[in-house]
Amino acid sequence: MNSILSTPLTADHIVRGARMAPFAGWNMPIQYEGIIAETLHTRSAVSCFDICHMGEFLLKGDPQTCGLERLVTARLCDMPTGSCRYGSILNEKGGVLDDLIVYRKGPADWMIVVNAATIEKDKKHFQAHLKPGTEFRDVSAETGKIDLQGPLSRDIIKTIAPKAANLGYYTFLETEVLGRPGLVSRTGYTGELGYELYLPSQEIPALWKKLLDDPRVKPAGLGARDVLRLEMGYSLYGQDIDEETTPLEAGLEKFVDFKKDFIGRDALTFKKKTGVSRRRVYLRALSRRSPRHEHHIFIDGEKKGLVTSGTFSPHLNCGIGMGFLDNAPAARGLDICVGDDKIKIEAVITDKPFVKHTSLKR
Repeated sequence: MNSILSTPLTADHIVRGARMAPFAGWNMPIQYEGIIAETLHTRSAVSCFDICHMGEFLLKGDPQTCGLERLVTARLCDMPTGSCRYGSILNEKGGVLDDLIVYRKGPADWMIVVNAATIEKDKKHFQAHLKPGTEFRDVSAETGKIDLQGPLSRDIIKTIAPKAANLGYYTFLETEVLGRPGLVSRTGYTGELGYELYLPSQEIPALWKKLLDDPRVKPAGLGARDVLRLEMGYSLYGQDIDEETTPLEAGLEKFVDFKKDFIGRDALTFKKKTGVSRRRVYLRALSRRSPRHEHHIFIDGEKKGLVTSGTFSPHLNCGIGMGFLDNAPAARGLDICVGDDKIKIEAVITDKPFVKHTSLKR
């Protein structure tokens, strides 16, 4: 049995009184002050998150000739240098092996950021499908990552990586961070203005300390991160999407370029013609009670679907969630119930994001 992994910041989390728990094989901070307080602070000010558990691959090659273009659902060949793009890698059935972000560092120079739980699986998939001789490196163990998120994050980034302060959404810059070489991207998982900072692992503690020396910045754990991403309707791999779920079912079709060839395209094209048997829906409870993972979705007393993610939204003061409806109408405003044999929570079908008018693209 593999032992649980630690990030370069684990000792600091414990000193700061974080509640720690296993996540994707890592010992991660779930909360410090509290999930609701950290969620509210991120949307009103700025928080920093330890995301060192994520995976990073470096790859060199023309996207068409090396096979990278065929691996990812999003079109890569027209990406400008210095831009990022969200997409997925699929199996032949069209199921999502992982969702990821691709960074174009140069005409033939790439970084791919993948989920922590799928690093080894993704690595094998890339190595199996890239053309022989393609330079590919897994640099996850030597790369650290901190996310700075919230409407005040630009003010903070000016003090540690001033050249990155004016980055546009989904662009990045290789620049000095506290005087050391790093990479800063204008991306995140919270729906707020924010930056993701990549440095060598040994440089991460100094950056973390510098950020938290600023009284405007507070540390936030994975609990708040989960609420924030769900308030925006962002999927969590392994829970909302997996190898049995296609982008068509999951509402991710806009991140699929059907004009190009990619692994799983034939299966998705067939499903697009014949129709899928379930669809992603977004749920808003009529009370503070929260939908939970694997709660059933009821329409007129009949089980019609399943909740994949649910939580309490402190910004809406009610429960929210997402899930799938099987062969059932999913019109906005439809009255439903979620729960199990003991609990029934009245809710309605709504649209995403749950929280609107954020600082995301300021």
